[in-house]
Amino acid sequence: MASPAVAQETGGIETRQESGMSGKKKLFLIAGALVVLLVIVLVNLKRQGGGAVEVTVEKVKRGSITQTVAGTGKVQPEVEVKISAFVAGEIKKIYVREGDLVKKGQILAELDRERYVAALDRAESNLRSAEAQLKKARADYDRIKELFDRNLASRAELESAEANLQLAHSQLEQAQASLREARDSLSKTRLVSPIDGIVTRLNKEEGEIALGSQFQADVIMTVADLSKMEVRAEVDENDVVLVSVGDRARIEVDALPDTVLEGRVTEIAHSATTRGQGTAEEVTNFEVRVAVVSSHPKLRPGMSATVDIETATHDSALYVPIQCVTAREVSDSTLLALAEKQQKKWERERRASRDQSVDEFFEEPAGTAQKTGPKKNVAEVVFVVENGIAKMVPVRTGISSETEVEILSGLSEGQQVVSGPYRVLSQQLRDGMKVKIRTERPEKKPSAKRS
Repeated sequence: MASPAVAQETGGIETRQESGMSGKKKLFLIAGALVVLLVIVLVNLKRQGGGAVEVTVEKVKRGSITQTVAGTGKVQPEVEVKISAFVAGEIKKIYVREGDLVKKGQILAELDRERYVAALDRAESNLRSAEAQLKKARADYDRIKELFDRNLASRAELESAEANLQLAHSQLEQAQASLREARDSLSKTRLVSPIDGIVTRLNKEEGEIALGSQFQADVIMTVADLSKMEVRAEVDENDVVLVSVGDRARIEVDALPDTVLEGRVTEIAHSATTRGQGTAEEVTNFEVRVAVVSSHPKLRPGMSATVDIETATHDSALYVPIQCVTAREVSDSTLLALAEKQQKKWERERRASRDQSVDEFFEEPAGTAQKTGPKKNVAEVVFVVENGIAKMVPVRTGISSETEVEILSGLSEGQQVVSGPYRVLSQQLRDGMKVKIRTERPEKKPSAKRS
């Protein structure tokens, strides 16, 4: 049996052994944590520096590219006549209704004629009276002239007779003018169609009063030639300079889905229309008229339409997807002239932008200092992928379509250029970075149902 002193000594040895084991465990835990931390740091450094960035690519192609300018507006007839009365009166009869076909010269409506018939009768009576007065004045003059020649009448009497004759001539001319005016007013109580067309709008009914005036039209009905239609579209001020009379256009009407009509520009306005002037939403547009070449039987005035005007077409042009071209700072002094030319174009695009897409396009890459204005040494570039390395290549661009942009210099057909992702292309990608081309996953075919 061990003495208490031996037992106490044995307990102390066990306590020291347990303390040593605990210290080793702490050392292992600390070492493991350091290893994990080191791995994390190395992974991050690899991602930031030496690791390959995953990108999508497209090939530089050669073909036809068409630049288009978009506009929205309404479908209207090329020829539309608003029928109004030149004389006032009650509408006695309307011979047509909306949708009726009419011919040139056809009577459309009649006004109350009684007052104008009476005015015509009065004018005819005044004319007969003036003719009688002239006949009498001429006879008096002839008689006084004969007496004067025989020295039986004074010169004063002759001059008085001559004045009366001239006055009678003047009164006759006034009576004739009044008769013509009365006949014209009476004829205008009948409203006739000036063109072949269709009654598209009827604003008044029988029994209403037509307020005839030459200075303020009181429209009774509208006649239009629906065989010739056009779109009166509004085009942004930055785009209208690209449009020319004769340009071809594609027309899409909201009420006619899946239908594309052919059009041609016939007129470009010389004065602008400004909306929201003095506000952040201020917009300046110009009206462009596009004639509908291939009409549609269901096309109606007032329908909303969108036009895509083809302003330029280049055949056998090099082009890439429009998202492949981005903005980067260039250090080569020979590229500064190119960058300055592009700067003016970018400023126009920034002002013309209706959203933040252009601002995002010009967003500073991550890690660079923010500046208040665009850089003077910024140029349009693409990233060409060669042997897993992204090479930044400044390019000169030409016209652009909705999806592609023409490359005038800097690239060759068949080269692979980075097309995305957007965040990588616009901010993260640098000249000389390693890249990995993302391969599209093949779509899974649906399995056949078992019977």
